[in-house]
Formats: sequence, structure tokens, C-alpha cells
Amino acid sequence: MSWAWPTQVRHVLPDGRRLVLRGLGRADRAAWEDLRSRNEAWLAPWESTTPGDRSGRLPFHQMRRVLDRGARDGMLLPFVIEVDGRLVGQMQLFDVLWGARRSGWAGYWLAREATGRGVATWALAALVDHALLEVGLHRLEVAIRPENAASLAVVGRLGLPEEGRQRGLMHVDGGWADHRAFAVLAEDLRPGGYAPGGLVAHLHGRAG
Repeated sequence: MSWAWPTQVRHVLPDGRRLVLRGLGRADRAAWEDLRSRNEAWLAPWESTTPGDRSGRLPFHQMRRVLDRGARDGMLLPFVIEVDGRLVGQMQLFDVLWGARRSGWAGYWLAREATGRGVATWALAALVDHALLEVGLHRLEVAIRPENAASLAVVGRLGLPEEGRQRGLMHVDGGWADHRAFAVLAEDLRPGGYAPGGLVAHLHGRAG
């Protein structure tokens, strides 16, 4: 088990679509900026913000450098989600802690046109498996606003255990927001756990 960057995670979904989690490349700039621009209003209610910061997002080239540096330093895995060669969103492992903790958080978003087809569910399953079975983390957490029914459905399909409500956990869309907390452990994906072999295998078993 080891941390590596750049890296890719690839799976073929039951309907034949090719799912890839990978880092942003220089050639992605036009597609990335178009995707973000078209989905700005769609994503705004759910995206984290920084109190008092009105500077907006970094330009693409700066953002890419910051993400790559953090990934090489073992602090995050800034994957984009690609389906059949098309960028459709982001699936990120962040706030990674090593030492006695060996934990991290998962966050994700999808373009509006890509929702409703199971992409977020399979992409999160792929990230969890990679983080806990390949990288060697022990715990991965997901925090979701109580109003976000679509994301709650994702963790529900994956069977992620809920651990309660965290008050004012994150600054979102201009204000502090409560989140429901979910977490999965490496033991959950091993023999005796609820998804032995990983969440992707768990989903394939249910799909069959």
C-alpha cells in the first residue's frame, strides 16, 4: 500500500460506461472552465466558501498547481470524474492525516446533466476503495448537508454508516451549515465487514 501521484482509478460500469478518476491536465482547461461556468448556479448552494473571502476561484493554471502540490505532498487526491472520455465533475480526497489517524474526507460534485445515472455513487465507491484498500488509510469520512437529498441517496446506496449531525461544520454558500456525518473504515471492506472486497464489488453484486 502506498501513496502515488499522479495516478488513475478506472472501472467499467455495469452498463458499459468507462469511469475514470484522474488528475487535471493542462489540456483540460477549456472543458473544465466550460463545465464550471455552465454549472455555477447549480453548484452554488452546496459548495464550501471561505468567510470574508470575495476573491473567487483561482485561475485554472494556479488551481492545478496548488492541487498537484498538495497531492504530491500526500495531503489530497484531487480527482476529476471522467465518463466515456468526458469530464463530468470532481471526486476529491482531502484533509488527509497520517500518523495515528490515517484518515481523510471525501467531497464531490457533478454537472447537472450527469446526475441521475449513478455516476456519483460509483465514483465515491471507487475513491473509498482506492483510499482504504490501495493507499492505506484507515478511515474515510463524508459530510453532507441535511437538505442535500441527492448526496444522501449516494451514501445510502453505498451503505455508509451514519455517525450523527455535526453543527456548523463547514462554511457553505456564505454561511455556517450543519452536516450529517458518515464514515467507512478499512475493516468494513475486509472479510467480516459489510462490503468485503470493497464498495465497487458491493455495487456490482447488487447490480447483478
